[in-house]
Amino acid sequence: MGGSSGFPIDLLLFGMIAAFLVLRLRSILGRRTGYERPPAAYQPPASAAPGPVIAGTAEAPAGRPVPDPASPAGQALVRMQALDRTLTPAGFLGGAEQAFRLIVTAFAAADRATLRNLLADDTFSAFDSAIAAREAAGHTQRSEIRAIPAATIEAAELRGNVANITVRFVSDQVSLSLDASQNPVAGTDAVTEITDLWSFERDLTSPDPTWRLVSARSA
Repeated sequence: MGGSSGFPIDLLLFGMIAAFLVLRLRSILGRRTGYERPPAAYQPPASAAPGPVIAGTAEAPAGRPVPDPASPAGQALVRMQALDRTLTPAGFLGGAEQAFRLIVTAFAAADRATLRNLLADDTFSAFDSAIAAREAAGHTQRSEIRAIPAATIEAAELRGNVANITVRFVSDQVSLSLDASQNPVAGTDAVTEITDLWSFERDLTSPDPTWRLVSARSA
């Protein structure tokens, strides 16, 4: 495309597409809150056992609050437990944190196979498009989760047999994009606090115990 003279229309179109994907990805992966924590000692992500990431069996780290059983979210969780007796709020939060770490890491590594197993179709399509644009530009992504100071269940809803649980994650991350020469083009190597709201969904009567990410947005 383009020809030997005049403005290269193909580059303009690619730039417009790349800009759209960056804006869409920003709404998916969260935003900075404006507060940057001082550099902290690196804490490796919790190792994940093989199989489903969120199976309702892991325990949440100490100090993670769970909804009051009398609250709307708590009442929805009680109804969910009537369909799946292995489900506990603490166990769900423990699995959700594992999923959060895996998804952020897989996106940075362009690990589409891992993302495909953990995301709903529409969410995977958005992540895949952003990875493709990054690859076309010759960029790489570096993301490290140093800590997750808070993870709380914000909402829970049961529609028929389909359960939807929204979790607020507050994480300390290093996140930046690098060009082909490993020069930063976006982000920062400072530890930054990022807040996200991620919604996971599962048919509680399905033999597949995996909860998949169906929605993610900045908080």
